[in-house]
Amino acid sequence: MRPLILALALATGLALGVPAQAHGLHVNDQRCSFGTDYDVLVKSEGITFERQDGTPERVFMHDGTLRIDGRDVAVSAGDARRLREYEGQVRSLLPEVASIAREGVDIGFDALATVVASFADDPAERSRLTAQLDEQHKRALANVDNGLGHGVWRQHSMQDLMEDPVGSAVSTLVSTVTAKAVKAALSGDQSQVAALEARADSLDKSIDKEVDARADKLGERAEALCPQMARLDQLQREFEFRMKDGSRLALVDRQHDNEASAKTKP
Repeated sequence: MRPLILALALATGLALGVPAQAHGLHVNDQRCSFGTDYDVLVKSEGITFERQDGTPERVFMHDGTLRIDGRDVAVSAGDARRLREYEGQVRSLLPEVASIAREGVDIGFDALATVVASFADDPAERSRLTAQLDEQHKRALANVDNGLGHGVWRQHSMQDLMEDPVGSAVSTLVSTVTAKAVKAALSGDQSQVAALEARADSLDKSIDKEVDARADKLGERAEALCPQMARLDQLQREFEFRMKDGSRLALVDRQHDNEASAKTKP
């Protein structure tokens, strides 16, 4: 059943393949890897970075002003300019991340719909599964719109999206397809096994044709965010003000090998 497992894994991976990780906002490709472990709230009156663990816990910036953990921070004219640009970069970044997340959800659910078309023989079963996917798809998009679409990124937002409703959709299809595979294997009828393997092979080709090209383009859009993330990193390295411990404020981390690098030091 290896081709079947690989084909289903590919569809599942696409469904969960929104360009972010479960804990914090991350942008990753071969050339750059950046992340933040802060929740980010973008509002007209300013941008807030907050977290429960670590120091500082809450950072607010707007129009060149800065407040850290409830304390106003005096900044130079140069830092005020950098803070304005930092705020502008974040404001332009989140809508694009939201758009990419929506497209990732669309691609994933299209892949899952292809699984349904390939393995749901009975019209009633196909109709039922398709209706479930459509409802879960709408809920997943609503989760994106109600979060990133409103300028709010929380650390567990993608985890919640994966588990409910994307995870529910995947679980439903895994159960359906696995049951068919087990039934075919236990029947001892090699023709059933061969037919199921043929469907898996066809599914693999269908996903390659209909989904992979879209996924590649989505990856290019995610990669295009790297310069903005790099600019945020550069701006915070240029901040003249210091934290109480003498370090610079680091809201975005450049990461290597999936591990955050050390905090920026003076």
